[in-house]
Amino acid sequence: MRARDFGLGCGTLPTGPRNAISDVPGVAVGHCTLADGAVQTGVTAIRPHPGNVFRDKPVAAAEVLNGFGKSAGLMQIEELGQLETPILLTNTFGVGTCANALIRRAVAETPGIGRRTSTVNPVVCECNDGYLNDIQAMAVTEAHALAALDAAAADFASGAVGAGAGMSCFGFKGGIGTSSRRVTLDGVAHTLGALVLANFGRAGDLRLPDGRQVAPPGPEEAERGSVIVVFATDVPLDHRQLRRVIRRAGVGLARLGSFWGNGSGDVFVGFTTANRTPHEAKTDLLAMQMLAESKIDALFQATADVTQEAVLDALAAAETTVGRAGHRRVGLAEVLKD
Repeated sequence: MRARDFGLGCGTLPTGPRNAISDVPGVAVGHCTLADGAVQTGVTAIRPHPGNVFRDKPVAAAEVLNGFGKSAGLMQIEELGQLETPILLTNTFGVGTCANALIRRAVAETPGIGRRTSTVNPVVCECNDGYLNDIQAMAVTEAHALAALDAAAADFASGAVGAGAGMSCFGFKGGIGTSSRRVTLDGVAHTLGALVLANFGRAGDLRLPDGRQVAPPGPEEAERGSVIVVFATDVPLDHRQLRRVIRRAGVGLARLGSFWGNGSGDVFVGFTTANRTPHEAKTDLLAMQMLAESKIDALFQATADVTQEAVLDALAAAETTVGRAGHRRVGLAEVLKD
């Protein structure tokens, strides 16, 4: 099930054909899911294009709304405005393992890394799935990260899959969600898509697009957790514009009822496939396009809408899960059907 199966679409802009981040041409997503009793975790991979990302770097940006997190690679994205690897999502204790997997894959594709040329900046983002998952088991291995990379495709699952296997959101079962929007610029259709790892929000605070406030069964809990939002677009943007665009993810989170609590890591990463930087430029000057600033509101609107709907997509798809120590999270679908 997806958000729109429950009438939970957001905004007025049209979606792409899949209503997914992979509506941006070349973008692919893969999962490796570990779901066995107390182990409820995994890895999700976002590939920005099918080529060698280290040698053909998309313009990228990162924005930290609240920095209670342990992600890797964001500092260099902000300094250089480039993405050098696919993006991996996992649990908090899996960041180093996934970074190693990205480094090994990059070195295999470009053997000169760290010797003839510069080192590589692996990008890994995380959320703490310790309520449902035995995070101390450190179950994620490099093989799992590589399996997620190898599984990347245009069609992929939402819900309690990959990195989302053990996540919670507004007291419900959380996980992976996605959405996309189309905008027309100079008569040409372009796409902006988002993928979320939803693991945030206080139980009882969730607001649906029609204004309903929905709570899971059970006692009140403090706001904790994190959310990672990854954006892709084929609109030509520079690093500054891309950062302005992804910052509007906060609007979508606020619409859902989040106030970005003290213990929440709210991290956004975005890239454009329309502007890329070669690792070894053949000229001193590189030609790039950028959006006219007067037209950027369309992308601001799209960003708010896809963020809101992607979280609802994760909630709609995630089924009730029982994990570590018998901890249980109810799927939103059960409550909506009732």
